[in-house]
Amino acid sequence: MRFRTSVWLALSVACAACSTAPQAPPQPPYDAEAAVAAIRKSAVAARELDVQPLRDNRVEDLRQSASALEKQRKYAESAAALDQALAINASDPALLQERAEAALLLRKLDDAERYAKQAYDGGSKVGPLCRRHWSTIAAVRQSRLDVLKTTPVYKEEFDAVLARISQAGRDVAAARAQADACTVSAPPRY
Repeated sequence: MRFRTSVWLALSVACAACSTAPQAPPQPPYDAEAAVAAIRKSAVAARELDVQPLRDNRVEDLRQSASALEKQRKYAESAAALDQALAINASDPALLQERAEAALLLRKLDDAERYAKQAYDGGSKVGPLCRRHWSTIAAVRQSRLDVLKTTPVYKEEFDAVLARISQAGRDVAAARAQADACTVSAPPRY
């Protein structure tokens, strides 16, 4: 009787070991808060003219509410407040950039890139806000590159994936170059 129990136990353990699914590789850690902090830091320049437009009071109240909610880590509610502000003024580049950063905090990378591109297309092509747009795009592209680099592939797909990784690397470098190009130095004074 003991022998049968031991055999059944051994067979159960062996079958259980064979039936476990292979574990997916761990995804690279994505720290959304650190990414947004780096994006906002990229806008800081030593000496640069930064013109801020007059804002609608309703939009400004919603922006402040969104900022307070973000500080409380209520990212979905913050994004909803920014969406309400965008319903009032859909073409405000600063508002679109803030919404892009909210999308990053919600880990909605496609939305973050879309909002940042929309903000760049409708806004200034130089200055701190421009750097934030392109830093957001670079962060999204870097995240995609990190996922590509850590995803296992079959031997047959290796060349295609290697080409995608190479293209993604070029996309990240291009976005970073665009962010750098947003900085315009002051004219020389004689």
